[in-house]
Amino acid sequence: MDDEQARREAADDKLINDAFQKLLDDYLASRHRKKVDLITKAFNFARQAHKGVRRLSGEPYIMHPIAVAQIVCSEIGLGSTSICSALLHDVVEDTDYTVEDISNIFGPKIAQIVDGLTKISGGIFGEQASAQAENFKKLLLTMSEDIRVILIKIADRLHNMRTLASQSPNKQYKIAGETLYIYAPLAHRLGLYKIKSELENLSFKFEHPDEYALIENKLAQTQAKRHELFDQFTAPIEKALNNMGLKYYIKERVKTPYSIWQKMQNKHVTFEEIYDILAVRIIFTPEKREDETKDCFNIYIELNKIYRSHPDRLRDWVNHPKANGYQALHVTLMSKQGHWIEVQIRSDRMDEVAEQGFAAHWKYKEGENGEEYTEDETELNEWLHTIKEILDDPQPDAMDFLDAIKLNLFASEIFVFTPKGEIKTMPAGCTALDFAFSIHTFLGSHCIGAKVNHKLVPLSHKLQSGDQVEILTSKSQHVQPSWINFVSSAKAKAKIQSILRRDNREIQKTGEELLTEWLKKNDMEPTPAVIDQLCELHDLRRREELFQALGEKSVLLGEKDLDDLKGKNKKGQGGGWRKYVPFVKASTSKKKDDEQELFVVPDKFNRKKPIYISEETIGQYKFRSCCHPIPGDDILGYIDNKNQIEIHKRACPVANKLKTSYGNRILDAKWDMHKKLFFDATIRLGGIDRRGLLNDVTRVLSNQLNVDIRKVMFTTEDGIFEGWIDLRVHDRDNVKSIIDILKQVDDLKEISQIM
Repeated sequence: MDDEQARREAADDKLINDAFQKLLDDYLASRHRKKVDLITKAFNFARQAHKGVRRLSGEPYIMHPIAVAQIVCSEIGLGSTSICSALLHDVVEDTDYTVEDISNIFGPKIAQIVDGLTKISGGIFGEQASAQAENFKKLLLTMSEDIRVILIKIADRLHNMRTLASQSPNKQYKIAGETLYIYAPLAHRLGLYKIKSELENLSFKFEHPDEYALIENKLAQTQAKRHELFDQFTAPIEKALNNMGLKYYIKERVKTPYSIWQKMQNKHVTFEEIYDILAVRIIFTPEKREDETKDCFNIYIELNKIYRSHPDRLRDWVNHPKANGYQALHVTLMSKQGHWIEVQIRSDRMDEVAEQGFAAHWKYKEGENGEEYTEDETELNEWLHTIKEILDDPQPDAMDFLDAIKLNLFASEIFVFTPKGEIKTMPAGCTALDFAFSIHTFLGSHCIGAKVNHKLVPLSHKLQSGDQVEILTSKSQHVQPSWINFVSSAKAKAKIQSILRRDNREIQKTGEELLTEWLKKNDMEPTPAVIDQLCELHDLRRREELFQALGEKSVLLGEKDLDDLKGKNKKGQGGGWRKYVPFVKASTSKKKDDEQELFVVPDKFNRKKPIYISEETIGQYKFRSCCHPIPGDDILGYIDNKNQIEIHKRACPVANKLKTSYGNRILDAKWDMHKKLFFDATIRLGGIDRRGLLNDVTRVLSNQLNVDIRKVMFTTEDGIFEGWIDLRVHDRDNVKSIIDILKQVDDLKEISQIM
């Protein structure tokens, strides 16, 4: 036994030492000043602190901090401060060492970063608050002081995603959902395209394993054909670039499985119908750095001599870089084989920025306390300032807070000009009111309209790239609740909500006093349970909403409320039933007396085990109307505030927020159905209109497939039709079979299921 243990320890030591040596080698090959002693000191400290601890995968725990440091060094390109912080990032959280200990040994800068990466423990959160959201808030607060905090956190998340297979399914869905909702957009916003794509793909792989495998398989099958197309397409381009005397190389870029799946869902198309899977990247090294822009456009001119370009698909990110620093010239060309192919033209510097984001911009200098950085990226500073403003304004609900942050991670941008000709970057789809708030809160809160390109427009007018905007104000104007419906930027939404909340506090105070008085008069105490029951009876989500409604007199408390609170009314007569309209009906009708009670999760419930939904148990769960899951869909369970279980599709937008805010309440859920019950499904059809087409479709459904049709709606315009058919089906396979057979009907060009 001792020999076996010694062998295992020797194997662990070799594994750890090899991994650390690889990290040192990569660091020494970088452009940073070589602080090997500091990194070795951090490694030895972390190794000792995590001694004897193993990850779920079975490997020594120290392998995780080394792997995170490796990503920070090699894939993001940061230096010794970041590498040390990555090596130490779990020490405070998982061992007895404190932030003060780290500060004393490694200095205040590394200690500050490690503190930002350490989860809050033993915090007291309100009932509506979420530990996940609070930890994320802390992370962002530290990030606004030092951007390296979020970069290390993204590296930490990437390694956790790469090793996610060792976790239980409910943890996988929680971590994958959180990654997709928050960390992938953050990586994108910071320009880490490669990492963003890997995070998306890994999330997709764990949440929808079958669909991921299917797309991977189809990509492998079509690889040879893509290579052939790439070679044919690039041969004349290479000849032209050689004649120009440029130093360059051409890369084949293939769309990721996640982005292919996203397009299949959004456009309701099959894998075979996606034509932009292949793109071409030309990366050149200019003779002089100042020739970059000129060389990009010279290459563009040469490409236009070979292929016809798409007039609406030229994207000039060279002269107008994206807010995350991305620069390239995108042009779409028609190949000789009849396919549109996007070509991205960028210099080697632009390519480095595209791969490493803001990290590639930073200039490092040596100071007394080790490595420090200065970043002159004004866009980054503006973005961090916006995030700080959102954090300074306390959000009442974890979901609201995450939504506000999510809004700020916009991927698509437009350029707008002030009356003096200054350029401002705004999120695509923003309004004149968004623009007003982006300049100043006073301007936004007193805005009555705007002049866009010298024409008068309302507050809700959507801006286009290139618009010149002048904001008009009035001292008598005040923030209106309706404004929240047409602003799209995080800053504007946060400011409007903040002002409205300030105005509403007095009304809520009045409402709370009215409620306390009414309960006292009826010999009841204003306990949280009583207030929550009243919220449910009046179909309100939060207590603040109830106080607001009472203060505004839009809700008046009466005898019915009293009876409901004292349990005199029968179950199900309150307003709360409207939230969960049942959509499942058995083929054999049941008496109301046989209806099942909803399952209530007991205290010692094993959350790692999956719940199985069968014909016998389906009535015990809540099926929300946000996504209508049916057998065959990838699903999960969520334990709500009443300890009852909601069922959602894993890809449902509501479920994504729940995974991010309340991940510890997520359960793995599986179907165990046997084609006895029927579910609603909607199929969308499109194609060439002709006489008898609808008859052909209904005949296939009713006679050939024996499917019940609930509702049919068809519209035609200029010889093209679009239609929706509501059907009764057993499961997702049923829907697939129906779509496959309908494809045989003449003139039907598009068939898909509405999610």
